[in-house]
Formats: sequence, structure tokens, C-alpha cells
Amino acid sequence: MVARLSRRGVLVAASGAAVLAVGGAVAAWEAIRPRQGPAPELPDAPPGDERLLRRESAARGRTVDFWTAVPAGHGDGRGLPVCLVLHGASATPRDYARFGLARFLTDAVRRGAPPFVLAGATGGRLSWRPAGADDPQRMVREEVPAWCAERGFDAGRVAAWGWSMGGFGSLLLAETFPGWLRAVAAFSPAVRAGDAVFTGAARLRGTPVGLWCGRQDGLLDEVQALARALPEPPVRAEYADGRHDFTYWGRVVPDAFALLGAALAGP
Repeated sequence: MVARLSRRGVLVAASGAAVLAVGGAVAAWEAIRPRQGPAPELPDAPPGDERLLRRESAARGRTVDFWTAVPAGHGDGRGLPVCLVLHGASATPRDYARFGLARFLTDAVRRGAPPFVLAGATGGRLSWRPAGADDPQRMVREEVPAWCAERGFDAGRVAAWGWSMGGFGSLLLAETFPGWLRAVAAFSPAVRAGDAVFTGAARLRGTPVGLWCGRQDGLLDEVQALARALPEPPVRAEYADGRHDFTYWGRVVPDAFALLGAALAGP
């Protein structure tokens, strides 16, 4: 018997095919999307000035969430450099409070990391690349720094940090705009041999790159292959027990924030 699809089924199938076509990446990342497990163990540190606002993004053609965090004890963050936050496929800035990112930031500064601000906006699930008129990468390159400058942050000193799809996006951002980012920290970046990050790896020369991935993460082999493919050895390449989730990533945030703070310090 030949199965007959309803009109709704055809539309759903067509919509799914369109999503899979975006860079050929989202489908692969769904297989290793972060698990909806418990939130990471949070440090005993308060959040500072943490805000979740709504901004109009011309680059994305929609209203997006814009999240910022300043370490406790540093007021409104005026004059501090910025680390851009690029989320994975199953998270948005609305999850950052639950993940405790502002508390991790305060803790890192209390442990000696030079202070900086975290800032990120909703990038959707387009692998932080343009799809038609929707361009989350341009939003991160142009609009987010401008929104940060409006707040008085030092948008002339910028680094990037992301996990999973956002790790891919952070590395691709550094390759697309060589020399702009002072450092990139990527947790379990959703990369694979032959993709845009691998083929553009030579453009990371001169940009400090930190890579972290759990030993039980399905992306481990690819992340280690990327470390070998970089034009310069990563400034940090750490592989410890853990899976593709924030239970593991929360344990390595302090190391990454120390690296990012040091890279952002100075004129």
C-alpha cells in the first residue's frame, strides 16, 4: 500500500527539508544537541548587573533577546571589555540565568581574572550564518557591539565564547573577521572535517583559541582533529570526562573565563 501524505504532512516535511538545508549542519547537530539534564553546579558567587532586554535586529529582521552580565562589584560595567556569547542549538539568552553564567563571571573575577562583560543575543538555529535575509553573524559582528557601546562597555576589546553550535559560530566569526577577536573559547564546537571552520582554519592564525570537549562527547574526535588542523596550537586544549551538556561545560567555565579575561585585559 502506498502511504498518502496529508497537505499538512507535506508542508511539515518541506519545512523540515528547508531547515536541514541550512549549511547542512543543523541536522547533524541535532544528534548531539545538549541534553536537557540538570543545570551545572553553580559557584557561591552573586550575579552582578544582569539584564535581559529586547532589541530590534535589522540583521535578523526581528526582535531578539539581548542579555548582558557584569561581574558583581563592577557597577554597570562601564569601560569593561566584552565577551560575546553564542548559544547552542537548544538554548537562548533566556536560559543564561538558569545556567548561572553571571555567577560564573563574578566567581572568575574574584579568583583573579581581569573583569569583563558577557553579552549575547538570540541567534536562532542557523549555525550563526546567514540564511536569506536572516544574518545572525552580522548581528553579532555589528549590532551586538553597538548595543554594548550604548551601555558604555568597551566594544573595542572583544572576544567570543560559545558551546556546541555556538562554538562553531564563534570559531567561524573569528575566521570571517581575522584579527577582530582577541580570543575564542569553544566548548564542544559542532565541527566536522570539511566544514567551513575546518576549511577556513588558516585564518585563525594570530587568534588565541581554547578548545574544551568531554571524553564521552560524540564530537570529541572532530574537536581533536580541529586542534591538530589549526595553524598554531590552541592556547588551551582540554579533554576531561563529560558529555555534551552544561553539567560538563559548567566545570570548565572557570578555565575559559580566566583565559578570556587575560586576553581582554590591557589597551
